[in-house]
Amino acid sequence: MFKYLISILCLFPASTSFATDRPNVIVILTDDQGYGDMGCHGNPWLKTPNLDRLAAESVQLEDYHVDPICTPTRAALMTGRYCTRVGACDVIQGRQLLQSDETTMADIFERSGYRTGMFGKWHLGDAWPYATRFRGFQTVVRHLAGGTDEISNPSDNDFFDDTYYHNGKPKNSQGYCTDVFFNELHQFISRDSDQPFFAYLPLNAMHSPHTVAEKYSAPFEAMGHPEKRSKFYGMIINFDENLGRLFEVMQEHNLNDNTILVFMGDNGTAEGNGDPKGSGASIVHGNPINLEAGFNSGMRGAKGSTYEGGHRVACFARWPGKWEAGKQVHQLTSHRDWLPTFIDVCGLQRDQKEPFDGQSIAPLLVSNLGQDAQAEAASTPEGWPDRTLFIQRQSDTPVLGKRSGNGHNSPSYAILTEKWRMVDGALYDHASDPGQNHDVAADHPDVVEELYQNYQQHFADVFADGQPFARFQIGGQENPTQFTVRDWHPVKTGKAAGRVIWQQSQLGDDSIFINGFWAINVIQPGRYQIRLTRHPDDAPDSMKATVARLQIGDQILRQTISPDATSVQFEMDLPVGPARLQGWLTDQKTGKDRGPYFVNIRLHR
Repeated sequence: MFKYLISILCLFPASTSFATDRPNVIVILTDDQGYGDMGCHGNPWLKTPNLDRLAAESVQLEDYHVDPICTPTRAALMTGRYCTRVGACDVIQGRQLLQSDETTMADIFERSGYRTGMFGKWHLGDAWPYATRFRGFQTVVRHLAGGTDEISNPSDNDFFDDTYYHNGKPKNSQGYCTDVFFNELHQFISRDSDQPFFAYLPLNAMHSPHTVAEKYSAPFEAMGHPEKRSKFYGMIINFDENLGRLFEVMQEHNLNDNTILVFMGDNGTAEGNGDPKGSGASIVHGNPINLEAGFNSGMRGAKGSTYEGGHRVACFARWPGKWEAGKQVHQLTSHRDWLPTFIDVCGLQRDQKEPFDGQSIAPLLVSNLGQDAQAEAASTPEGWPDRTLFIQRQSDTPVLGKRSGNGHNSPSYAILTEKWRMVDGALYDHASDPGQNHDVAADHPDVVEELYQNYQQHFADVFADGQPFARFQIGGQENPTQFTVRDWHPVKTGKAAGRVIWQQSQLGDDSIFINGFWAINVIQPGRYQIRLTRHPDDAPDSMKATVARLQIGDQILRQTISPDATSVQFEMDLPVGPARLQGWLTDQKTGKDRGPYFVNIRLHR
């Protein structure tokens, strides 16, 4: 390994703390775009010339893995640590908040003299101290929550001419979402500055609802694709055009040679595979294509799955003159590797005690290590370890997946090595069965036992602290603090199971009776105003309730209200410290309780 480290160090000056010759960095993260959702990976319907160009000019990581869903991938990418370790292991239920004491990629770039910008989808918290502008990003244009149209965002957002948040302030933007975020990126990287830049472009495309101008989706509908996939593919074509414009901007401003450009997806395809739970055996690249089934490069599973198709995605890394164009790396790599890699190749100042779960892949990028490794799958090339990686679909409560089979309330998991893939106790030989069609666990019980023991140790490690809540901080730097139904921890209401809703259309559904509590932490003691509503302030409507109750800690307040009331306000003296906040709205017709969907809590100054 020493000779590879020497080759890395030779690329940079001995002291690079604030050197102006350090590379710029752009990281592009698309949403729900799987490995097979591009022309360069054999998709028979998608023509993506700019993605294909990027692949040809990049090192291509061919065994690259993220998490199966949105937030966990973003949390791990930003911290270099397992999502289960840093608190952001789900997309809702308060588990989308990245613990405030975690150091982010942007923090490290900023402390190392870079100017930092983020444009698009954060999905790691919207309030202080979780929001992007508090996590190392100096210039931010973003939507809230997990999508431009989800609860927390303005109610009329629909991907076109939406309201986004510029450094925390709402501002109307003209145009389609992907175009807007790329344009903001162009402005950021084109700015004259003596500092290098770090730009993060996590797009909301191609996430549902699949919305795009008809000119992009119509050709796919004409081919016979279903409407959703046609729009999904259309969103990819729009992205590809924007990528082409980014190339032009980089060329115009002489940014190509001194800019690292990394592209990846955030999880497996959402629409490219018509049978996300099936084996995908009929979709193997090179075989006759089944339009109804879609195309997923022969991988089993899709978004949300712990099978390969849920988390193995494309990753292209371009640095002209430094990293070999078109080179394929077949070693096992992950999104957690990029932060330690950037620290190596950009000479960043790391100021944190916590160890990374990822490791620098710079040796794979700057040397021949990894070249032709697929032909040597049975052995580990000298200088690169035989890694074991873990993937788990965790939710609100840490639960260990079962050794054999994915039983009730047992989260799905995967264990990855260079040779083996174990999914919920089923074992697959990755070299001979990349489509994961033949479970060989019965033939290799010793391997199953060893991998499961490794998983148990990993689980105990990442959940050593019991997965404490990432709490909403009240009375701190932001006042008031706001949170919504998508952020609560669900609880049962009568016989109804706990749920979370996140779509604007669900707010007015009178048949939904759900509730949950918010985990809060009071920073300053004092008198607080707490306003509860069922609808957002930009679209007020009757709560259709006759009684409202509020509980924070041991304090409980109750008010009789008019069914026409659009909100209800309480006042309460709160001490410093953690607490649970929960409300109840008693329905005027049924007498059943539902929780308030929006909370605004303000400390009197």
